[in-house]
Amino acid sequence: MTKHIYTSLLGSIAICLSLSTNGTDALSTEQKLLYSTPVRESITNLYWGDLHLHSQLSADAYIMHTRLTKDQAFKFARGQMVEADNGMPARLRRPLDFLAVTDHAEYLGIYAQLAVNDPRLHKWKMGMEWQALMKQGDTRSLARAFADAIQISEEQYLTPDSLRRSIWSEASAVADKYNEPGLFTAFVGYEWTSMITGDNLHRVVIYKDGAELASQHTPFSAQHSNDPEDLWDALADYEKQTGGEVIAIAHNGNVSNGRMFSPNRENGLPLDESYARKRARWEPVYETTQIKGDGEAHPFLSPTDEFADFETWDEGNITLDTPKQPEMLQYEYSRSGLREGLRHEANLGANPFKFGLIGSTDSHTGMATTYEDNFFGKFAHDEPSVDRTEKRMAGQLQKIWQLVSSGLTAAWSEENTRESIFEAIKRREVYATSGTRIRLRFFGGWEFTQADVMDADFASIGYRKGVPMGGDLTRSESAAPTFMVAASRDPDGANLDRVQIIKGWLNASGETEEKIFDVALSDGRTANWLTGDIPAVGNTVDEENVTYSNSIGDAELAVVWTDPEFDPEQRAFYYVRVIQIPTPRWTAYDAKYFGSVIDPRAPKTIQDRAYSSPIWYTP
Repeated sequence: MTKHIYTSLLGSIAICLSLSTNGTDALSTEQKLLYSTPVRESITNLYWGDLHLHSQLSADAYIMHTRLTKDQAFKFARGQMVEADNGMPARLRRPLDFLAVTDHAEYLGIYAQLAVNDPRLHKWKMGMEWQALMKQGDTRSLARAFADAIQISEEQYLTPDSLRRSIWSEASAVADKYNEPGLFTAFVGYEWTSMITGDNLHRVVIYKDGAELASQHTPFSAQHSNDPEDLWDALADYEKQTGGEVIAIAHNGNVSNGRMFSPNRENGLPLDESYARKRARWEPVYETTQIKGDGEAHPFLSPTDEFADFETWDEGNITLDTPKQPEMLQYEYSRSGLREGLRHEANLGANPFKFGLIGSTDSHTGMATTYEDNFFGKFAHDEPSVDRTEKRMAGQLQKIWQLVSSGLTAAWSEENTRESIFEAIKRREVYATSGTRIRLRFFGGWEFTQADVMDADFASIGYRKGVPMGGDLTRSESAAPTFMVAASRDPDGANLDRVQIIKGWLNASGETEEKIFDVALSDGRTANWLTGDIPAVGNTVDEENVTYSNSIGDAELAVVWTDPEFDPEQRAFYYVRVIQIPTPRWTAYDAKYFGSVIDPRAPKTIQDRAYSSPIWYTP
C-alpha cells in the first residue's frame, strides 16, 4: 500500500519555526487550564465504541417493543450472540471496545416494571393509567403520554422516589458487571431528555465512576428542569459530593430548531462568560453523527461544500411539530457551532462551543450496529423486514428509509479503561465516524516536515512536535501552522476518496468564515489548474447486486499541510474530514435481500466518512 504525500494545493510553504507557548503568558490560570493542551509524549491506542445506546429500560424503546435488556446490550457489544426482538440471532463481526447504555432518565425502567405489574407502582395513579394503555396495546397514546409527561414536574407525574433510586442502583450496577479493565470498558450513563416545545436539547451523561459513586445521585431528568444550565449544576453537585467525575454530551442539534448553538440562553438572556465557561467545562465533545441524521454541515450554510448534504434531516424539530426555518440552521450544525464559538470567544473571553466530535448510534434496540449491510434500525419495529422502509419512526415521525446507520466514537487512549478513555474524551482526543472504522491521526504544530508523516513512529513525532486532535496552538509569530494527517481505510471496508481539512476563522470584521482544503486525493488525482475543480473518484457500486469494488481509491492517505492563507491575528479552528469511495447504502441491501420496493427519494449509495476533533489556533 502506498502513501500519497501532498502539499497544499495552492503551493508548498516552508516549515522552519519551532513550537512556542509564549502566547499563553497573558492568560489566567483558569484560562490556561481551559485553553491549553499539556505536552504529551505517551503513545495512545485506538479504541472503538458507542456512547449513546438504549435498552428496554428506556420508556420510548419499551413502547416500541424493544425487550433487550441492559445486560444483553453489553453482551452484544462484547461480541456475544443475542436474539433480536424480531427473533433473528445477531452478533457483531467485530466487538466494540467500550459502550455506554444511556437509557432515558425520565421514567427509567418504569414501563418494564408496569409490564410485570410491580406492586410498588400500585399506588401511583398515572402508572396505573399507563398500565391500562399497555394492556390495550395503545402504543400511540403511550408514546404521546410519555412525550408530554417528561416535561412536567408536578408530583403526580413523578416516579415514586424509592423506586427511582432502586432502579438506578440496579441499572448502574450492570455496567460494573461488564466492565473489564484492559479488555472492555462499560460506562455508567443515562440520557437527559429536554425537549422544549418539541425542540431537541438532549444530552447523554457519562460517568468516569462505577456504580458505588454513580448510584449515590439519581439521574437529573427533564422533569427536574429542561434548561441545560441546571443539568450542569446538578453534575457539579455530584462531583462535589462524591469526588467523582462526569460529563454531558449534546446531540441532534439538527432537530433543535435553532436552540442547540443559540446565541441566547434558555432564560432569554444572551450568552455570557459564565455560561461559556460552564458549557465548555461540562460538554467537551458533541455527537455530530447518529441515526437521526448527520450533523456536521448543511448545504444551505456551506453551498460550496459538495459533501455537505450528507444524510441531512431538516424538516423540523424532533417531533415535527414546528417546520424548519432557514434562519435556524446556523445554530444546529457542528461546523457552524464551532464558528459561532470563535465569535463568542472574541466577545466574551471564553468559547462555549469548544467541542470535539464523536459519533454514536442512539439505537433503541439494545444493539450497537453501524454497518450498512446489517442495519438494525432504531426501534424494534424498524428491525429487518420486507416492509420496514415504508414505516415511520415511532409510527408518526420520519420514514424509516431516512434513518442513518451512524455512528461510532474512536478514542485515542493509553489503555482500555474507564479512566483512560474518559480522559481522552475530556481532552477531545477522539473522533467521529458514520459507522466505518477509518483510522485517523491528526496533529498540529509549527515544524512538521514531509518526512515526519512517513516515519514509522510518526505518532510520537506528532506528540513531541505538536498537539493531537482536540488540542490548542497559541503563538503570535507570523509563520503558519503545519498539520500532519494520516488516514487508512477500515480493514473490512472501502478505500478512501480524499482527505480534507476544514478551516473556520474569525475575520477582521468579527464575522466567521470557512474553507475546505482537499489536501490528499486518491488515485493520483489533482485539482484542475485553471478552475480548481477536483475530479470525482468514480463509483463502482452495482445497486442491483449490491456490490462495490476497491479498484478505485487508496487504502491509505497521508500528508503534511501548511495553511496557505494563515493570518496570525485571526482565531481559527481546523478539523479533518475523510471521505470513503461510494458504497451501497442499507436501503440497497434491503431492496436486494427482501425484494423491497424502496422509496425513490431514498439514496442507494453512500460515502461514509470520519470527522476529527478540531485543533484550535488562538492568537
